[in-house]
Amino acid sequence: MGKVLVIGAGGVGSVVISKMASLPEVFTEVLLASRTKSKCDAIAARTGSDRIKTASVDADNVPELRKLIRSFRPDIVVNVALPYQDLHIMDACLAEGVAYLDTANYEPPEEAKFEYSWQWAYQDRFREAGLTAILGCGFDPGVTSIFTAYAAKHHFDEIHYLDIVDCNAGDHGKPFATNFNPEINIREVTQKGKYFENGKWIYTEPHEIHKPLNYPEIGPKESYLIYHEELESLVKNFPSIKRARFWMTFGQEYLTHLRVIQNIGMAGIKPIMYNGCEIVPIQFLKAVLPDPGELGENYKGQTSIGCRIRGIRDGREKTYYIYNNCSHEAAYEETGAQGVSYTTGVPAAIGAMMYLKGLWKKPGVFNVEEFNPDPFMEQLNLLGLPWVELHDIDLEL
Repeated sequence: MGKVLVIGAGGVGSVVISKMASLPEVFTEVLLASRTKSKCDAIAARTGSDRIKTASVDADNVPELRKLIRSFRPDIVVNVALPYQDLHIMDACLAEGVAYLDTANYEPPEEAKFEYSWQWAYQDRFREAGLTAILGCGFDPGVTSIFTAYAAKHHFDEIHYLDIVDCNAGDHGKPFATNFNPEINIREVTQKGKYFENGKWIYTEPHEIHKPLNYPEIGPKESYLIYHEELESLVKNFPSIKRARFWMTFGQEYLTHLRVIQNIGMAGIKPIMYNGCEIVPIQFLKAVLPDPGELGENYKGQTSIGCRIRGIRDGREKTYYIYNNCSHEAAYEETGAQGVSYTTGVPAAIGAMMYLKGLWKKPGVFNVEEFNPDPFMEQLNLLGLPWVELHDIDLEL
């Protein structure tokens, strides 16, 4: 059906490739590229598929990206590299006339700032070129946004209150590790909290607001209000929303380590001089922490991520909870990756499928909730991320 270039050979990339290898009728040719070709080769070898080719590319180098795109001529580029590289890859796609998909919004290396303005600024250029750019097609952002669109389409006349809840109840056996790129993860969870209420954004200190929430098959877990990028696009695309928040669970040991890392300056993103060399503290920290892509073998337990929604249907108040639970053990058995990588990689593969099938294909730059959620939701059930709906329950929020 189509050719896909996947950029990024971490845990998420390995899941994307595993899923694409299993669907030859959709992904006829796949090229996996990253700065380290040996990582790509190992991922391709694990699939056992001769349809997975590999290459080396520096995703910060637009001419190099353009050369690779020109030589392979993919129908779509799936970006699962670092968020810092989003704009470089979008520039290369525009120059070579290829569609684009990513799982996380752009953020500048020099500032821990999460917003879509940089990518939304590409709207006119992609539209005029007749190209599609699909933003935030992981789980959160991604599936959580599609859950919201599905709820709006099928269950609500108006959504008034949205709470996205993200629980990782797994145990990887390490004293401290992050579930995806440490540099991105630590920047994300140490920034100020932010939520939307009554038409404006309200800021909080990091982890200032928290409460225990009950998660299906897991039980109560302390959950912390943090800012997450999909809130920005969801309140824009669903203007009836009065309040939107994002909650994530953290264990006390994780928070203790995080507090120490911040207190001693290791979470810093500004360069410092060390022995005559310029280094960025958080990048050095990343080099000594466990590789998230190698956590899967000993990871036990599961994730539970979903949307708790209150609104109006047929003139009456309605509550609704839609979620997915993902087993780390099952994810590792299938793909060699832990559950957090799995829940991000599967949606990215499905998003590329939606494009190749012509279901999510229109000129411009779009967040995933701006497309028809139904075919995507169907594929979630088929490809390993089944979802559950609960109606008219106590949302705890």
